[in-house]
Amino acid sequence: MQAAAYIEASGITVQEYRSRLDDYKEPAIEHSGDSSEGRIQESGVEGPVAAALFLSIDQISRDHAFAADCLFLAACVDRKDISLDLLEAVSMQAREDAIRMLDKYALVTRRPAESALDLHRLVHQALRKRLQMQGQLQEWTQRTITQLLQVFPDDDHSNRSKWRRLLPHAQYALSHSSADNNDEERTRLASKCATALFSDGRYEEAEELYVQVMQTRKRVLGDEHPDMLSSMNNLAATYWNQGRWKEAEELQVQVMQTRKRVLTDEHPDTLTSMNNLALTYWNQGRWKEAEELQVQVMQTRKRVLTDEHPDTLTSMNNLALTYWNQGRWKEAEELQVQVMQTRKRVLTDEHPDTLTSMNNLALTYWNQGRWKEAEELQVQVMQTRKRVLTDEHPSTLTSMANLAATYRNQGRWKEAEELEMQVLQTSKRVLSDEHPNTLTSMANLAATYRNQGRWKEAEELEVQVLQTSKRVLTDEHPDMLSSMNNLALTYWNQGRWKEAEELQVQVMQTRKRVLTDEHPDTLTSMNNLALTYWNQGRWKEAEELQVQVLQTSKRVLTDEHPDMLSSMNNLALTYWNQGRWKEAEELQVQVMQTRKRVLTDEHPDTLTSMNNLALTYWNQGRWKEAEELQVQVMQTRKRVLTDEHPSTLTSMANLAATYRNQGRWKEAEELQVQVLQTSKRVLSDEHPDTLNSMHNLAFTLQSQARHEEAFALIERCLQLREQVLGEEHPNTQLSLSILSSWRVECE
Repeated sequence: MQAAAYIEASGITVQEYRSRLDDYKEPAIEHSGDSSEGRIQESGVEGPVAAALFLSIDQISRDHAFAADCLFLAACVDRKDISLDLLEAVSMQAREDAIRMLDKYALVTRRPAESALDLHRLVHQALRKRLQMQGQLQEWTQRTITQLLQVFPDDDHSNRSKWRRLLPHAQYALSHSSADNNDEERTRLASKCATALFSDGRYEEAEELYVQVMQTRKRVLGDEHPDMLSSMNNLAATYWNQGRWKEAEELQVQVMQTRKRVLTDEHPDTLTSMNNLALTYWNQGRWKEAEELQVQVMQTRKRVLTDEHPDTLTSMNNLALTYWNQGRWKEAEELQVQVMQTRKRVLTDEHPDTLTSMNNLALTYWNQGRWKEAEELQVQVMQTRKRVLTDEHPSTLTSMANLAATYRNQGRWKEAEELEMQVLQTSKRVLSDEHPNTLTSMANLAATYRNQGRWKEAEELEVQVLQTSKRVLTDEHPDMLSSMNNLALTYWNQGRWKEAEELQVQVMQTRKRVLTDEHPDTLTSMNNLALTYWNQGRWKEAEELQVQVLQTSKRVLTDEHPDMLSSMNNLALTYWNQGRWKEAEELQVQVMQTRKRVLTDEHPDTLTSMNNLALTYWNQGRWKEAEELQVQVMQTRKRVLTDEHPSTLTSMANLAATYRNQGRWKEAEELQVQVLQTSKRVLSDEHPDTLNSMHNLAFTLQSQARHEEAFALIERCLQLREQVLGEEHPNTQLSLSILSSWRVECE
């Protein structure tokens, strides 16, 4: 093929071609089965092929200098999908003439639809060998890096498809040039590639390049140069996104100290360093250290830059998030409202920073159970981002995910699922299946399935997330541990305690090692494992863990922190299951009173506390006190959450149980029928909560000696539980046991 193309392009005879070929006694290119760069050997069957390629290359060099330049540049990048934009030309026509010439000699394969061309592996190897023999390979590699630097875009989302296409070529050129030289263009291209890889969630590849950039800048510019410090900061951000907090902190402390010494405490770059370090403390649950730095940054920016400067507003926002994580909702809200109002006035309603403020304030409302206010803001943010940024922008997808979470917390599963499915499909298409944001989308959709009792669908997604996380992250990455925890919860909901426990132990041990015993995520892991022990009746093991969590929370957090109150509530439930009613009641009263004071009477967590205390009264036969609390909870949930919300239905079921235990069958039955009918309509016939409703109503019917109706319901409940949960699930076994005992009673 090469010979025929040369003969036709040159207009010579076969005999003349052979004569010219004889003049080429070049060594052959070894034809190996892999795609690695060809090696040169002195003899072999490929000798004529190598000679034919060299002949064509040299002919092009003589006849068409620009075509040869295009060919040599192509030799210094990846051989596939070489964008025509890379081939710098004085005109489109000149470039077309050059490519036509190369095509005529069969040295390239044109891809008109993609405005690109490919090189055959042997052509690519022959070109590199020819340049090497002429002592020009490094020169052409450098020229290629210069050209790549000119066309490589910044990491804005709108450029994603362009940088993804150029990345393989830039990485090839960088990998075939020396990282030890002091070339600034090579360093700048490496930094651009690293930033693009970082934006694509390819943190390990980004890290490798950022390390090269930092080392080169340290060698050339010195330890204190601004570009050197920026390189350290970028590398720290890469560690940060991999959950490698200690390595990130070490670099960030160096950057901050150097900038303080060289630039002064008030320089914008120094303040940025302090802010970055605060975020690393923040992710380690070191709220006080984070807050201390953030207050300094905010106060300095207010003094130096004015209250309305974008950097000042960013500082206020960051401090609000630290308050937020400490459960200091009012302080967080106050700052966030200020930031939002100022950004609306200074930047306009549609500015990205204004939308971020609205989103953050919505999350604060969300954590206070103020779903309607949260939803209103989130809908505005989503609609504006769709209009301004497009449906596929990462920020738009984040808005959709946040709104879906608000729907999910209101029990609006279908609306949540619809949004989450859109986010997942778009993330896969735009970002790739392995991008961290795509994995988060899968986890969110799995959570919605889990909340609907669709365990198999949830498990399938969570297993995918876990397997992908194992492949692309490290065993200690926070997202990896979250994936394990989510899958454990799905096992937990299916009564697969051993599988849940195995994962939870791994998560807890890793978090203890990586984050310390006192980190909020570590405490959450301990609490989750305790609940698994709890469901297996292993009260002592559960209590031991919960006491540790409570003691640590008391030491690390405040008495009013949400996590502190959750710890008290969980320990109370363990006391409750051991019949230690007084100890349970004492803790539950504290939790309820604190939540009423801090969160308001209508907050979901306050209502949960009231419900739990009512159950403790219930177990002591204190029906009136239990009923009084349960009526309050039910009425509030109906008003705040709607009659159909799962939490409202739970309240109705609990009150019905209290009526039943007082022999008030009609009142109990009336509530239970409502709960069952609503559950069927809203959740489906097979949802675990619907099956619980059937179970409860069957008991009330049996207590009224309405055996036929009771038997029909419990048999149907058993059938569905076997189908949905499996024969071994504790709830299935409970239904089977009850049905058997009733049959014995009726014989």
